[in-house]
Amino acid sequence: MAINEESIEVGGLKWFYREAKPLGRSDRLPVLLLHGLPSQSYSWTEVMPALAEKGYPAIAPDWIGYGFSSKPDRRDFAYTPDAFVDSLTAFIQTLEIDRLSLVVQGFLGSCGIQYALRHPDKIECLAILGAPVSTAAKLPWKIQQLGLPFVGDMLTQDPLLVDRTLEGGSRYGISDKDLDVYRRPFLKSSDAGRSLMWTVRNLQLQESMAEIETGLRKWTQRTQFVWGMKDPWLSFSQMEPLATAMQNGEVCKLEEAGHYPQEHCSGAVSEALLGFLRR
Repeated sequence: MAINEESIEVGGLKWFYREAKPLGRSDRLPVLLLHGLPSQSYSWTEVMPALAEKGYPAIAPDWIGYGFSSKPDRRDFAYTPDAFVDSLTAFIQTLEIDRLSLVVQGFLGSCGIQYALRHPDKIECLAILGAPVSTAAKLPWKIQQLGLPFVGDMLTQDPLLVDRTLEGGSRYGISDKDLDVYRRPFLKSSDAGRSLMWTVRNLQLQESMAEIETGLRKWTQRTQFVWGMKDPWLSFSQMEPLATAMQNGEVCKLEEAGHYPQEHCSGAVSEALLGFLRR
């Protein structure tokens, strides 16, 4: 199943996205897959064909500031959760998507949850893969240090930070072929590092988690939590009470997965998502 690379201009900014379309006509809603820090849409390329083969159009964008999307100066884009949510809203409107199934992963993927809570009429169902959902969530040191004064300026200009962060969160080695894609934006321009640094500095994690935790307790759409039980950064115990309290929440444990399960456990993630989407 082919994955097309596309781009579209929205509000003066270029969104790069990957798209896998089903063969023939399909009446299934599109699935939008959002990546976390410091990843990009490439992380979903093993999952997207599995969705498309079962009739689900799969779209995975690079957030503004990441991958091959625009990396504006902070004077032009605030790199706050509100800025990411507003830009995502405009992206979805520009693609003329009326309703979708949403899949989010990781820190920054949490902005996708905020989008869902603010636009429930757009969401058929929501899948959360190792994204922070509790006020107990903390930025791991590997990511937190990227926003520190002076230190962050240096660290975010090192292309190998992608290797250290993705492999540190996964607890798996990532192939050189894949790492070449993740490193490329950092090798191409210093803008990628600056966008990452500004995001970490402006993530407003506690305020965002308060909105997410409160909002999900009232959320009625079907929601699946897919959790890597070896995630070193977000524990299952932080998420479980919320999932249990939700009206339509369910949990899928991935015993061998870490923080980026779509990267290193793509088969299990695809199976979990397809089972959830079909219900």
